[in-house]
Amino acid sequence: MRKFYSTLALILICTGLFAQVKFFEKVSYKGAFAPGKAMWTEGWCNWDPQNTAYPATNKTVSADITTNTTWSTGDVVLLQNKVYVTNNAVLTIQPGVIIRGEKATEATLIISRGSKIVAKGTATSPIVFTSNFAVGARGLGDWGGIVLCGAARTNAPGGTAVIEGGLDAVKANYGGTNDNDSTGAISFVRIEFAGFPFQPDKEINGLTFGAIGSKTQIDHVQCSFTNDDSFEWFGGTVNCKYLVAYRGLDDDFDTDNGYSGMLQYLLGVRDPQIADQSASSTSEGFESDNDAAGSENTPYTSAKFSNVTLIGPYRGSTTNTIDAKFRRGLRIRRNSYISVYNSLIMDWTSGYHIDGAACEQNANTDSLRFKNNIIAGNATGKGLQVNAGTFNIYNWYAGKGNDTLAASAGILVSPYNYNAPDYRPGTTSPAATGADFTDGLIAANSYTPSSIGISSNSNQLNAMIYPNPSKGNFNVSVSLNNSSNVMVTVLDLTGKAISVNTENFNAGINTMTINNNTMAAGMYLVQIQTEEGTTTQKIEIK
Repeated sequence: MRKFYSTLALILICTGLFAQVKFFEKVSYKGAFAPGKAMWTEGWCNWDPQNTAYPATNKTVSADITTNTTWSTGDVVLLQNKVYVTNNAVLTIQPGVIIRGEKATEATLIISRGSKIVAKGTATSPIVFTSNFAVGARGLGDWGGIVLCGAARTNAPGGTAVIEGGLDAVKANYGGTNDNDSTGAISFVRIEFAGFPFQPDKEINGLTFGAIGSKTQIDHVQCSFTNDDSFEWFGGTVNCKYLVAYRGLDDDFDTDNGYSGMLQYLLGVRDPQIADQSASSTSEGFESDNDAAGSENTPYTSAKFSNVTLIGPYRGSTTNTIDAKFRRGLRIRRNSYISVYNSLIMDWTSGYHIDGAACEQNANTDSLRFKNNIIAGNATGKGLQVNAGTFNIYNWYAGKGNDTLAASAGILVSPYNYNAPDYRPGTTSPAATGADFTDGLIAANSYTPSSIGISSNSNQLNAMIYPNPSKGNFNVSVSLNNSSNVMVTVLDLTGKAISVNTENFNAGINTMTINNNTMAAGMYLVQIQTEEGTTTQKIEIK
């Protein structure tokens, strides 16, 4: 019997059981990218969508989707009108599908509350939403964008609201009481040239979240040349990883109305000549409000961010000419409670602004946190900004392990090359080390990646991959003691994610089928994460 248990322990160690799965990966570096490793943007991001030739459309969608529908690999969809996915329908979009939005009809895709979108591309075959105009003729706001409406909580009066911008008051209504709600999955997806202005100063964002719940999968999403915010969250609890806001107009990441999710690995890149010209707005990296009135309505806007890189319009020198509407890397205002860790904010007029007495009070009470971050390359004397009053932001900031650098030169390898950027810190960069995940707001949701072995508090996760070797689809079978969200990530041997798949399973033996038709032959890693544990196994694709 002793020999049996020793053999079992050896097998479990070799298959890589981790401790209980958490959200934040404990890494040593600050910002969105690891030094010396491949960038997670490789393969699926596009830094020049203006000059990308997309194929002609072969399918037109112009009416609401009310039954389960699939757009298949090879489809090039012409999206016309405001298309709502309603009636609890599921829209499935397969890898490689291209959706071209028509400006004349204000094309927009809206997922109504109760319905779902399952848009799972891969690193080698991403899903693309883009303009219907030809190369050289595309611009910000060529179509609407993607709007998600869920049933999680929001602090809007009455607990529900309608997405701003003139959408249908019923079909674009969001909010409820189910923080574990699922609106599906968006993974390895590009959203380009969105943000059509349906109403003055009410443009649609690249990707809008209306009270989206935590069982929704959001990862590897790039919003480029958006005519408003690249990403905006109105309430909800959805967690997100690997987001890119590229050369948008207004804010990169905007949080409002009680959004309380967790986010890691975010990149924001600005163009010095593209900024919001509205009289009521300025362009920021982050903008965050509890609500428009700065009230005490709950749930509070209390999202937690780690490993963010925000590259502002100065792009290496404060002598460069930038649009006058650019302001701050982060503007935290109107009683927001958001917290930011292990991040890099560089090349903005002002780095970090605690705007208003309510947010100052939140900082003083440690409800709003900003720790182990770097602010660099700002206008003279504007690394930190606070409104007139008694709050000493410099003392508060210095006591949190943050650094302020006069210049941004040398922090990242090549961050100002639009066509071939390298956003990784160099080996001697101050961003290459110094991250910390011990703060109380994120420690309980942090884990160490690549930890192999069994600790005293880990749970056994029984999982099997078959067939192995595989050609075509392969299956992942997981035995669960309780219902759980299961995430299966396929990685190449460098650790770069090729595809991410999530599903909610009940207790017992469950099987997920993974499509590997777009994967080249070779060896891969399959990481299986559940609320009961994590295991990583190898698979050979023929």
